[in-house]
Amino acid sequence: MQNGVVLTMFYDDIDRDFYLQLRGYHMTTAEILYRMPDHQHLLQIYVWQGFDLPPEFPRLTGFLDFWRRELEGPLFKVTVTSSGLIGPATIRQVNAELVLPRNTLH
Repeated sequence: MQNGVVLTMFYDDIDRDFYLQLRGYHMTTAEILYRMPDHQHLLQIYVWQGFDLPPEFPRLTGFLDFWRRELEGPLFKVTVTSSGLIGPATIRQVNAELVLPRNTLH
């Protein structure tokens, strides 16, 4: 149960979305094009967005399974984009020195 304790303490200190990004989740957006239930010739757009794990996208897949099972508007097309917002740090050396006047320090 040691991992559970670490996670509980970790969640208390940082934002949930930040934690998910550290675990490899990417901001994922799905544009869902579906047929109107009463007018099958008309298409409607729904946008789903959240953090998910590429390339399987388990959260989005679960949502689409729910849609097929529970909603009347049949899916026509789903377009998915995903971007990792946190990446490796870029470090570059800066050869400069900033000197503050003594009276600005408190």
